[in-house]
Amino acid sequence: MLQIFDRLSLRGLLGLDAVTCLVMGGLLLVAGGVLAPLLGLPHDLLFYAGLALLPIAAFMLAVAVPSAPPAAGVFVVVAGNWLWVAASLALPLFGLVSPTGLGYAFLGIQAAAVAVLALAELRAMARVPASTAAA
Repeated sequence: MLQIFDRLSLRGLLGLDAVTCLVMGGLLLVAGGVLAPLLGLPHDLLFYAGLALLPIAAFMLAVAVPSAPPAAGVFVVVAGNWLWVAASLALPLFGLVSPTGLGYAFLGIQAAAVAVLALAELRAMARVPASTAAA
């Protein structure tokens, strides 16, 4: 499944990740009030998650701009993605939220999408020769 992303450069993947963050952040900010009851998730959680995604997207874009994205920046992006996945799964697992069936699907699908991006970014990073990766 990840092979489809092998055609994208590390910069392209970081850009895709940033765009998905912007879209999701905008969706949560604009439609959080409508989504909250459908998903069974608190409006404030959706709002602040959406708000947090905007500077995260800006950081991802900043990491993607150099012709050789800095390894430390890529590490922060990938680690942040894994933290997002863990938080998405932990919220219902530890009873911090009580999502509807649609809410479980929402949390699971977006967590899976973020995990796929994190794995694809790791694979792309491994393809970058050490001599061209920025320190």
